[in-house]
Amino acid sequence: MKLEGQVALVTGASRGIGREIAMALADEGARVAVNYRARPDAAAEVVEAIETAGGKAVAVPGDVADPQEAAAAVARAQAELGGLHVLVNNAGIARDGLIYNLTAEDWLEVMRVNFGGVFNCTRAAMGHFMAQRAGAIVNVSSVMGERGWVGESNYAASKGAINAFTRCAALELAKFDVRVNAVLPGFTPTELVAGLLAKDGGRSIKQQIPLREFATARQVARVVAFLAGPDAAYLTGELVRVDGGAAAALVLGRPK
Repeated sequence: MKLEGQVALVTGASRGIGREIAMALADEGARVAVNYRARPDAAAEVVEAIETAGGKAVAVPGDVADPQEAAAAVARAQAELGGLHVLVNNAGIARDGLIYNLTAEDWLEVMRVNFGGVFNCTRAAMGHFMAQRAGAIVNVSSVMGERGWVGESNYAASKGAINAFTRCAALELAKFDVRVNAVLPGFTPTELVAGLLAKDGGRSIKQQIPLREFATARQVARVVAFLAGPDAAYLTGELVRVDGGAAAALVLGRPK
């Protein structure tokens, strides 16, 4: 197990991709702090699943969009699990809509949670990582941060900000042997993208993906686990797409 003896904090880990990331890190031997904002019962289920499989986990509450709560979540993970070696910034929300119809709150809330959570938790954890001269930060971004999609301007902008921040943080932390990378999932069926898949079950979108399948949350989680582990020791500042080849295509990649 490649993360044996290490402690990982995963934000937004009570459901979806975050849940699978917590499970994947635990599978590699990490003790996992399962962060949640509003679903203590779901977080408790993740903890129970990890411990039933022989791992160690704790549920850690906190709204990572709030700097003080983010710092408290980082501190609690360290205190309850005996350190911190891996931070996965996964928490995110969506408020889809055409730009003309978006409200200021639609825009600001998405930026506050998606990018704000990454900034707040990174800033809260980096002093510890710098002092121990070791650590891995993995930010869960999206291919939306590199490509356009109708009705996703605020979400895409928040993910684009995460991509830029990932590169800058990687440069600032490299001299402390702290790595910072991002995973960019494509369409992965979770609650977050349910609205995009509602029209036809996602068939029209799937036709535009070269591998003709959506990613599973587990597939995304395994890439996160790789970036958090020793096999990625020489990777930093990278944006790793997990999108079935969608971003490699020109428009649809073929006449339609």
